[in-house]
Order: sequence, then C-alpha cells, then structure tokens
Amino acid sequence: MEIESVAAGSCSKENQLIYKEWFEFADSDGDGRITGNDAIKFFTMSNLPRPELKQIWAIADSKRQGYLAFKDFIVAMQLVSLAQTGHEISHEILNSDVDFKNINPPTMEGLGVLMAKKKHSSKSSDPNMNGSPAADTSLTAHWFSSKSSKKISLSSVTSIVDGLKRLYIQKLKPLEVAYRFNDFVSPLLTNSDFDAKPMVMLLGQYSTGKTTFIKHLLKSSYPGNMQTGAHIGPEPTTDRFVVVMSGPDERSIPGNTVAVQADMPFSGLTTFGTAFLSKFECSQMPHPLLEHVTFVDTPGVLSGEKQRTQRAYDFTGVTSWFASKCDLILLLFDPHKLDVSDEFKRVISSLRGHDDKIRVVLNKADQVDTQQLMRVYGALMWSLGKVLNTPEVSRVYIGSFSDKPINEAATGPIGRELFEKEQDDLLADLKDIPKKACDRRINEFVKRARAAKIHAYIISHLKKEMPAIMGKAKAQQKLIDNLEDEFGKVQREHHLPKGDFPNVDHFREVLSGYNIDKFEKLKPKMLQTVDDMLGYDIPELLKNFRNPYD
Repeated sequence: MEIESVAAGSCSKENQLIYKEWFEFADSDGDGRITGNDAIKFFTMSNLPRPELKQIWAIADSKRQGYLAFKDFIVAMQLVSLAQTGHEISHEILNSDVDFKNINPPTMEGLGVLMAKKKHSSKSSDPNMNGSPAADTSLTAHWFSSKSSKKISLSSVTSIVDGLKRLYIQKLKPLEVAYRFNDFVSPLLTNSDFDAKPMVMLLGQYSTGKTTFIKHLLKSSYPGNMQTGAHIGPEPTTDRFVVVMSGPDERSIPGNTVAVQADMPFSGLTTFGTAFLSKFECSQMPHPLLEHVTFVDTPGVLSGEKQRTQRAYDFTGVTSWFASKCDLILLLFDPHKLDVSDEFKRVISSLRGHDDKIRVVLNKADQVDTQQLMRVYGALMWSLGKVLNTPEVSRVYIGSFSDKPINEAATGPIGRELFEKEQDDLLADLKDIPKKACDRRINEFVKRARAAKIHAYIISHLKKEMPAIMGKAKAQQKLIDNLEDEFGKVQREHHLPKGDFPNVDHFREVLSGYNIDKFEKLKPKMLQTVDDMLGYDIPELLKNFRNPYD
C-alpha cells in the first residue's frame, strides 16, 4: 500500500535544487513552511486562475495542516507546471501515468528578478556579520520548557499544530495542573504528543493475525525481540506491546529507553511501571508507509482458562492510554475465535469515547466456505452487539489479510471478489488517516479541554462539600462512597452532558489516595479562559490556516 507522494518521490535532483531555491525564497520567515500569505504571493506569479490554484493547494496540503513543507511544495510546483501545459488538475493525477520525473519547472513570471534582488540585499546586510547567534528554530520546544508565562502571539504560529501547542501551554495546561487532571484522567501533553505521526492500534485475541496484518501492509518483517523479527504462530506469540515506526535503520528499542526519549510520545507510559515497560518495545525501520503512519501491535487478548493468568501490569489501562493517542483502532477476529472473553470485554469497554475510531476486521475469512461465512458474520455481529453499546451497526471488513493467496477452493470466485473489494475499502480507510490527522488532533484537543473542564467542576465541588474544621475524614469517606450522586449534583448545577463524565469506579479508586481538603476551589477565570479558547481561539486558528484560496 503506497501512501507516499508519487510526485515528490519522482522529482529529478536537478529540479529539486531549483525548487529548493524557490522554496527558500517563498518562505519569508525561514521556518521551513509556506503558509497562506506567502503562498498567495508566490503562486500568483504562475498566472493561473484562482480556482486552479485552490485545487493545487488542496492536493499539495493533503494532510490539511495549513502549510506546505518542502515535499508538499514540490508537488505543488509540479501541479502548476501540469496546469500550465493544459492538464486538468485533480487528486487522481498523482496516480496517473504522467512522467513526473521529467516535468520541467513551471514558468513563474518575474521570479528571477525578485530572487536576484533578494540575494543582493542579503549580501549587503548579512545578519551573521555582527557575530550574533542564530535564532532558535525550535520555538515550540521553548514553549514547553519555559517556566515563564509570557504570552506568544498568533503571528509566531506557523501551523495549526503549533497553534494548538500555544493554546495548550497558555490556556489549558494551567487548568489541568491546578485540578490534577494528569493524575485522574491523562498525563500532561508534551511537545512530541503534538508532533507524533498518526497511530493505528490492532487489538484481538491471539492468532487472529495482528502481526501478520502489519507485515502484509509493510510487505516485510519488522525488527522484533527475535533476530528474524516478530515470530508468528497459532499459539500466543506477541507477548508485548510493539510500536512499529519509521527510523533511519532497523533496530529494536527497549520500553524503558523509549519512555524517556523526548522526541517520542510515550513518556506517559511510565505511570504503568517497570512491569509494563519490560513488555513494551519500539521497532524502527526505514519504510515509506511508516513515514506517514505508526502501528501498535498488541499482545493477544486472553480467553478461556488463560484469563485466570494475571498479567503483571494493567493491560486494560495501557490499551485505554493507546486508544486515546491512536487515530484508528482495528479489532481483529477470525472465524474460529468469535467469542468475546471477559478480558476482551473489559478492553472494548475501555475504548468508550473512541467509538468513531473503531473498525472491526473479520480476518482469515477464506478458511470457511460462503455458507459458513454468512453464519460467522451473523454470529460476530451478535457478539459485538452485546459489547459495543451503540445503536449503530459497526463496519466490519471481511478478508484474508496476509501474503498468502486467497483459498479459492473454500470461498469460490464470488468470495475472492468480495475479499478484494473489502481489502480495497480498508486500505482506503488507512490511506485517509494521514489526511485526517490534523482534523483528528483538533478533535482530540477539544475533547480533552471539555474533559478537563468537567474534571475541574467535580474537584471544586468535592472541595466545597468538605467541612471547614471538624469531621473531615468522615466527610471525605461519605463523598467517596456517594460519588455517583455527587456527579449528578455537578451535572445538574452546571448543565453538563452525563455522557461526558468520567468512569465513577476509576475516579473513586484514584480519589481515595488524595486528601480532598487540599484540592483547589473553583476558579471561574480559569474556566472562562478555556471557554474562550474553545469559542474563539480555535475557530480563529482554523480560519488562519485554511486553504488560502477559499
């Protein structure tokens, strides 16, 4: 499955050098990104009509980040060249038989004169002549490390993701810290959480083909805890969480090392302790697909007698943590493992609030004939209906996701055609992940902000219910015992949706380790700041980084 950009990958080295000069000229603030105003000034020199430039931007900014990086810029320039020679511009053109490698750079009227002027002026006023150090390019790293509360203006933000980082540091993080949101719900976000690639997590019982599925997409093995890569077999083989991601060379990194690396979004896993981190590793390898998507392979969910074997770590908690970070969650079944065990039921329940990310895959479907497949499909839907508490029917992809040819002896020609169509649909869903990554990040950020608000209301309410002097221990125990009723009071007082409240049992468990009297009182200004962020700042951010030709 190719997700990489065909145009950018097929550009000749000579043209890349030309585009590099153009890119540096168009990038007025030197941040490695071309945003709306810069793009309008530069692309106008092509003399193409506005509707065509709008379509070119939409294709080049496929991830809808609101800016063009260098590779995106190359795609845009090649599309401009094609438009100037009379081609119709559409998304399909990237996968057409056009020879991108031999496309000449487009005609940009007056560009040569402007670049010559800029070179002349830069020579006469070289900023390094006075010995001043180069500016720190990692502005957002400073936001996360700086202890000052100095405000950062919107003009210093060069993408939607940068804008979300700024809003988090200035407006949302103070609320989370004040009411210990990180202890109850989710660890504080770091720079790497915002910059991480989209993630896909695979869940299922052992031997449903999770590891094989990843290898099928990569068309190769990936480094694992064995020299030949992850072992595959009918018995429970993947005994750990393995993150498969892009890297300069093939290597496997132990969990304890991964959790402390600042450039990886896994520092929050340290809360699950060494018992988990010893069962966690990162597998890195250079691969075009992994440049866009990271995969999370999980241990097989236990069933039958095996459920009595206790894991040394909170498996459900870890799954829930990854679910909050992932863009897509694939639940894998095979025709001979349709039962939903107690552990699997707990795992699926922990995915509450992430229903839109869940896709169900009936794998190894070529092991049964067409008549049996109909019965298997019905049984699977019945099993899922008891666990997924939603009125909608889950989307189930049917197929055999491995490198082996489909068993036509069992499925027949109709089954083969069905599997191919289902596989195309699932691959199309996976291809859309990078394009929707920015939208998903905004969605998760807004969900987090609303959860933090509700958490602040709950904590401040519990603080208010505590007596001033006598009987504090007794009052705290009463509040913990009647926590569900207290949730109801908060909901009615502030007119909040019941479905947005946290799990009562989990909240009670964490709360029992704290002294409620030490919690903060309600701070209306802090909550108003978050409301302003949701109501004004985020819409303004999206407006500033939309397609400049809209």
